[in-house]
Amino acid sequence: MSTTKDPGSSLYFRLSIDGESLGNWNGCDGLAAQVDVELREEGGNNGHVWQLPTRVRHSNVRLTRPINEDTVKVMTWISSVSTGIRRPTAQIEALRANGELVARWGLLDVLPVTWTGPTLDPSSNTVATEVLELAHHGFTGAGGS
Repeated sequence: MSTTKDPGSSLYFRLSIDGESLGNWNGCDGLAAQVDVELREEGGNNGHVWQLPTRVRHSNVRLTRPINEDTVKVMTWISSVSTGIRRPTAQIEALRANGELVARWGLLDVLPVTWTGPTLDPSSNTVATEVLELAHHGFTGAGGS
């Protein structure tokens, strides 16, 4: 029997803010970074152009899930921002269906920038979902199991 792990297995994501769980999420996108580069030409050196890093930009992270009992935790956290901005650290863990850790990302200085709740339409048979968008100032590190 092979012990190779199936890379196509379903994943879910666990979000915590300073150690407090905001529950599990079905989707996660925006875990990305881009390094801005400044080009410098050196006189007399026609073989290449120097590419110097200037800053790192991080995109917002969007998490999606059906609404559940953890939705109130998200609303409580968002409401706390209005009483004073303290930018905590977040942790997102990618987990297999059996709970096995696949990867982990720490996000520095997290701020909730958008929360979108479900459209409540009695004539629709779609799942009521929520989307949480987070801004951050970079990664604390990544790891796997």
